[in-house]
Amino acid sequence: MGTEAGSSDFFELVWQVVRLIPRSRVTSYGAVANYLGMKRSARMVGYAMNASHDDPTIPAHRVVNRNGLLTGKHHFGKPDQMEKLLKAEGIKVKEDKIVNFEKYFWDPAVELKL
Repeated sequence: MGTEAGSSDFFELVWQVVRLIPRSRVTSYGAVANYLGMKRSARMVGYAMNASHDDPTIPAHRVVNRNGLLTGKHHFGKPDQMEKLLKAEGIKVKEDKIVNFEKYFWDPAVELKL
């Protein structure tokens, strides 16, 4: 998409994609980066998620690592808040990992079709 990974524009693009994740579905940092044409910028997607917590329209709890681990959970104020939000949407979490991750995985590159 021609956007610098470190720019605030990149964060805005990330947030636009994350807002489209349907309830009871999750995606990964890498899947969002890949969709935005910046496959190696998964870490920057994580930074965007960390910077999003003041905006309730961004469901940051739906973005996890590529294995379904709740690696961003410590950015939610309470250690179990991310898990609670996911469970409220019907997603089972065990030992900080989404159970049946593949079942809930939402790939923006497939679902949003550029």
